[in-house]
Amino acid sequence: MHTAWAQAPIVIKFSHVVATDTPKGQAAERFKLLAERATRGRVKVEVYPNSQLYKDKEELEALQLGAVQMLAPSLAKFGPLGVKEFEAFDLPYIFPSKAALYAVTEGRIGKRLMQKLEPKGITGLAYWDNGFKHMSANKQLRVPADLRGLRMRIQSSTVLDAQMRALGARPQVLAFSEVYQALETGLVDGTENPPSNMYTQKMHEVQRHLTVSNHGYLGYAVIVNKKFWDGLPGDIRRQLERAMAEATAFEKTIAQRDNDLALAAIRKAGKTAVYHPTPQEQAAWRQSLLPVHRQMESRIGKDLIKDITRETAGR
Repeated sequence: MHTAWAQAPIVIKFSHVVATDTPKGQAAERFKLLAERATRGRVKVEVYPNSQLYKDKEELEALQLGAVQMLAPSLAKFGPLGVKEFEAFDLPYIFPSKAALYAVTEGRIGKRLMQKLEPKGITGLAYWDNGFKHMSANKQLRVPADLRGLRMRIQSSTVLDAQMRALGARPQVLAFSEVYQALETGLVDGTENPPSNMYTQKMHEVQRHLTVSNHGYLGYAVIVNKKFWDGLPGDIRRQLERAMAEATAFEKTIAQRDNDLALAAIRKAGKTAVYHPTPQEQAAWRQSLLPVHRQMESRIGKDLIKDITRETAGR
C-alpha cells in the first residue's frame, strides 16, 4: 500500500458568521486557496460562512471542543470567555486612526493579548480588520441625545452595553444572523456596524438613517484549536502560518476599500440618509462616550487602557 497518496488530507473547518462577500469572508476564501496550494493538498480548508454551522454564541465552544478548527470571531467575543482584556478593542474612540490600531495589533500589546488565549485551549494566529462602526436607526442621529430611549442592537459585550447606556439608549444583545429581522419587525430601532456588514446583510433596507460616527472599531482574531494546531507536522504549520500572513495582508487592503464601496452603495440605494456629523457634533459624541473608558478600567485593566492610549498617541 502506498501510504503517501493514501494519506487523507488534514481537514480544517473554518466557520464564521458573516457573508462571503465581506472582508472576513473573502479573506477566509483566500486563506483556503493559499493553504491548499502551499501544502499541495495535504490540508483541505472547508469554509462555512453566514452562521451555517454555528451562531455567535456557540462557535467558540465548538472550537474549544474541536468540532471546528478555525474561527475569526469579533474581538468582543473573548470577554464572555474570561479574557476581558480584549474588550479594550470595544472602547469607544480608543483608536484615532487605522495607524493607531495597527500600532497595537501588530505590536507587543497585540501579541500579549493573543497569549492570554492559550490557557483556554486557543491559539491566536492573526488580527483581521473590518473597520470603524457607524450608528444607524430609523430617526436621524445628529447628536448623542438623539439615541435616548432607542433600542439598539449590540453584540454581547459589557463595554458595548455601557456605551449604549452612556448615550441613553437601551442595548439589546442579538446574534448577528438575527439583526435584519429584528430591525425589519421593529424589535430593535437601530444598530452599529461598519458599512460592509450593514450592506451585505441588507440592513440599510430597514434603516432610514446612518450617521458616520466612526465611534468604535470592529475587528476579528483568527484563532485555532490549540491542541489541533500543536499537533500538526512542523512543516505544515509553517506553510499555514505563511498562508495566514498573506491572507491577513490581503484582508487589510480590502477591508477599507469594501467599507468605502459599501457606504457609497448604501447612499446610492437611496433608502438610507447618510449623515456626516459636523466637528462640533463629533466632539459631542466623543464627550458622551469617553467616560466609558474610566467606567471599564476595573474590568479591562487600567494599565492596559493606559498602555494602548500611550501606544496610539499622535498616530
